[in-house]
This record gives sequence, structure tokens and C-alpha cells, in this order.
Amino acid sequence: MGLAIKQTHFTRQDHQRFLRKLNENLSTLEQILSDPDFGQLPPSFGAELEMYLVDENGHAASLNDKILEAAAHPQLQMELNRYNLEYNLNPVDAKGNPFSKILLEMQQALQQLQGLADRWQSRIVPIGILPTLREQDLTSQAISDCARYRALSDSLIRLRQEAFTVDIHGEESLSLSCEDVTLEGANTSFQFHWLVTPQKFVDAYNAAQMVMPLVVALAANSPLLMGRVLWDETRIALFKQSIDYRSDSEHKWRLPARVPFGFGWLRRSAFELFVEAAALFPPLLPVIGDENCAEIWRQGAMPKLEELRLHHGTVWPWNRAIFDPMGGGHLRIELRALPAGPTPLDMVANSAFFVGLAQGLSRQMDQLIPSMPYQYAEYNFYRAAQFGLDAKLVWPDVKQGHPTERPVVELLQLLFPFAEEGLGQLGVADKELKQWLSIIKDRIQANTSGARWQKRMWRRLNQQMTVEEAQAALLEKYIEQYKRALPVSEWSEAI
Repeated sequence: MGLAIKQTHFTRQDHQRFLRKLNENLSTLEQILSDPDFGQLPPSFGAELEMYLVDENGHAASLNDKILEAAAHPQLQMELNRYNLEYNLNPVDAKGNPFSKILLEMQQALQQLQGLADRWQSRIVPIGILPTLREQDLTSQAISDCARYRALSDSLIRLRQEAFTVDIHGEESLSLSCEDVTLEGANTSFQFHWLVTPQKFVDAYNAAQMVMPLVVALAANSPLLMGRVLWDETRIALFKQSIDYRSDSEHKWRLPARVPFGFGWLRRSAFELFVEAAALFPPLLPVIGDENCAEIWRQGAMPKLEELRLHHGTVWPWNRAIFDPMGGGHLRIELRALPAGPTPLDMVANSAFFVGLAQGLSRQMDQLIPSMPYQYAEYNFYRAAQFGLDAKLVWPDVKQGHPTERPVVELLQLLFPFAEEGLGQLGVADKELKQWLSIIKDRIQANTSGARWQKRMWRRLNQQMTVEEAQAALLEKYIEQYKRALPVSEWSEAI
């Protein structure tokens, strides 16, 4: 997102120049978004798959540089830690069979990457958090050999000025301290992109914020960290805390976390989100390009807004607005809360349900938002991440005129028709949408998720062996079921 990073240290003057350029970018973006012809493209989808590399013993394998070099593939890139990779899938039109196309490309990519990983006796594993992860995997040596990540880490460390701390309380509790930001690299996700026209962006974004807790509860796949059962989707708490540069000694008031849920319902335009990110968060990577964005726009061309895109890529809301100059320019919503795994089928189905439900409810936002204060949506998000399918969420009840608390499974069943309706509105073929929503329906009926499967297996294994042995055995069982290429609702729990 934005400019290439070649340096790791920045001066005060660098920051001052960057802020001036950032404000120029914002001014130009406001003009771009006011153009009624901007971003008038049909809906489309894209995705980014993050994954772990593990060795024969199930431990994190720091091989991403070797596999990246061997693959020589433009859609493959390093992630923060040396044992993570990211594959960027090609965008596809929403009309027709988009999810089947995404599945096919993902399966082919995973198969090719596994072929490369075989050279180093390692394996590719899509999973939210690796259950065999050790503290020795989280030292500064774990950071990938990439100037962008070194610069990002250095900037966060300078702002923090003390060790990063993680303190998560769930079924069990875990407190960790880390001198670097490598705990962030313990999270891997499946980030889904949804192209939306500017005129429909506000309702679509608000709907995505409202339904995200339901999908997180259903898709949870990260219950374990360091041998502790924490949240069903521990990634949510871990990501937020692992790069929190705010000092723990600040007691009066603090700027918001750089991994926020958000600050209120969107009212007028996507522009609010870009201004918010620039106003609330200091730049981490103040690298400046050569572009004169205002002049390029005046000449009738689409500027890249390099500094804005770079800065926006260092703020990590769970649903993020994306400005992309490609294709004449457009806006996307990046849905960032979904974990990697358990299988490609599950990841694609989660995304289809998420987008369908958001689209299906987007036309009702004017009726739903008045009875759903924003803090309730944020409350729902963290409750869903912690309790998964056992969560009780607050939901607007238009008939009663006030919100009520209901079990998430009940809400999923109640709102399921909106997902089908929404996918139809986006042009997804009837057979296609039924195929993917049937995976979700089966999971709801089975009352299971990747997190629940892992927790059930963990409890049985942990009774029979040491913690380290149970961690390794759980991962092997996970990989065994993943290779069967069946949805998690059909996974075996035989030991």
C-alpha cells in the first residue's frame, strides 16, 4: 500500500514533510470523492491469505525468504515474521461464480507453495495462531529481512519506549512481555476485499461493522496461545495489544489503539475514515514520493496518493477503507477480522456469508442504527471474539424500538436469509450462493467452528500427555483434517 520503504530511521523534518504531503493527499482525495463519476465499477472481490510455515516437528519454520525466492511470484510476499507468508489472490467480478474462482486459485496456490516447502521439509498451514508457537519464536530475530518491517518495528518501539505487553484473560489467562512487535506476527488472517461505489460505501461499511461480530463468532479459529485456552478468536486481543505503542504509565487519557474497532457510525462519506486515520495516528513510515497529486488531478488523471495510502496501511481497523488508483480509481472495504483456516472452503464460505449479510442489511441501516448505539457494536465484537458461538450479542429490534441481547446462534439463524438476498443483489449466481451458504448452514447446525474443534481436541490430548506433546499432537491432527479438504463441520475428532 503506497511507497516502497528503503530506510529504517527518520528525522523530525521527515515527519513534518510527510504531514504536509499527507494533508495535500487528503485535500485531493476529497475532490476525487466529490466527482460523481469516480469509482463507478461493478462489485468485485479480492483476498489476501496469510499462512504459517512449520517444520517436521510442528514448530515455526523461518523460511519465508527461501520460499519467496524459489517461487519468484509477484502475488507472494513476506509477512512480518520469518515463518509467515501472504498470497494475494486475483480480483474477481462479483457476478456469476466469484467464490468458486477464489477457491480454485487459493487451492492451486497452496498446492504450489507446499511443493516448494517440501524442499525444506516444511509445511504450509493456514491457521489463526499456531498452537506450537514458543516464546523463542518471538524474539527480534523472528522479524523478516525486509526494510518495511524493520522500519515499522523501529518506529513502534521508539513510540512505546518500553516492552510491549500482552495480557489476555479468557478461559485461562496469559501475560507476555516482548521487546519487539513479533507477537503481531503470531496472527494470520484471511483478509477479504469488497469493491463498493462511493455512493453505497457508507451503508455497506456500517453494515459490515454491525455484522462483523456474528461472522467472527462463526469463523473463530484461534483459541490457543502458548498452551493456554484464551478467546475463541484470540487474534483479536493479541493483534490489538501486540503493537500498542501507548505507554502503560499513561493514566489520564490516551490516543486510541492503532488497531481500533472504530469511532462511530459513518455518516456522509468514506472520506471521514481517511481523515480520522490521519488526525488520530502519528506517521510510522514518513516516506515521501515525487507525485504532485493536486496537479495530476487537475490534469484529469488519477493520482496515486502515495503518502495517504502508506499511512493508511499503518492503521489497522478491523474493517478498513481502501483507496486504490487502479482501474481509474475505486474504493474497497477490506474485511480484516477473519482468521486464516481451517480450510479454503471455510475461508471462502466465511467471506461469502460476511459480504452477503452486510449487503443484505445495508439498505436497512437507516432503520437499524438509531436503535444500535455504536458502543454496542464494539461490545459485540469483543464478546464474539472471546466467546465465539457461546456469545450473547446486543442486536437492534426495530419492532420493540430498542436493542435486546440474544444468543449469536439465534441471530445467525434469524439473519441467514439476508446473506442469501445480499449475494443475489451483488449478482452472485443462485447455485453459487447456495453452495457456499450451505457450508455456513451446516456449521451453524453442527454448532461448531475451528476454535471449538481445536478446544475439544486440546482438552482430550492435554489429559493424556505433556503440554508440549499435546500442542504438537493438536497441530498434527489439524493438518491431517485440513488435508482432507472438508469443511470444519465435517472434521473428525478421533485421536
